[in-house]
Amino acid sequence: MSYSIRNAHPSEFPFIGQLMVKVYSQLDGFPKPTEQPQYYKLLENVGDFTQKPGVELLVAVSSDGTIDGAVVFFSEMQYYGSGGIATQEKNTAGFRLLAVAEAARGKGLGKLLTLACIHKAKLLGLAQMVIHTTKAMQQAWKMYEGLGFSRSEDLDFMQGELAVYGFRLKL
Repeated sequence: MSYSIRNAHPSEFPFIGQLMVKVYSQLDGFPKPTEQPQYYKLLENVGDFTQKPGVELLVAVSSDGTIDGAVVFFSEMQYYGSGGIATQEKNTAGFRLLAVAEAARGKGLGKLLTLACIHKAKLLGLAQMVIHTTKAMQQAWKMYEGLGFSRSEDLDFMQGELAVYGFRLKL
C-alpha cells in the first residue's frame, strides 16, 4: 500500500484526535489518560493547533483513503506548546504529537511524516528543527537519530513526572 502526506481537513480532526489518544494511551511507560487528563484532552482536540499561525496538522493517507498517521508541524515555535525553552527558539521549526495507527506500524509512516516536516522547514529557510520525545518512544527516538537529530539537553523538561527529551536537527 502506498501513502501520501497532506494537510488534514477540519472534518478529519475528531478522527485524528481519537487516533492520537489511542496511540499514546497504549504506549508502555507513558502516562495514561487518568494520570494526565489535560494532555489527553489536548490530543483529542489536536485540530485546535491549526488555529494558530504557521501550524499544520499533517496526515499519512493510504491509497484507499485511510488516515494511518498524523503529526503537528510548527513553523512558529511560539505556538509549539511544550515545557522548557523550545518556544523561545528563533529561526526554528518543530513538530509534536507524531502518531501512527497500530495496524500501520513498520511501514515507514513515522519517517515519512518526519521527512515531510523537515522538507517544510527547509522550504521556509529555517535553520533548525526541534522535537521532543520520551523513553516510552524508543523506536521513534532511534528513527530521529538516524535522520540526523541530536540530543539537546537544554531542551529537556518534565511533564508532571514524565521526563521529556529534546532533540535538534540543523537544516
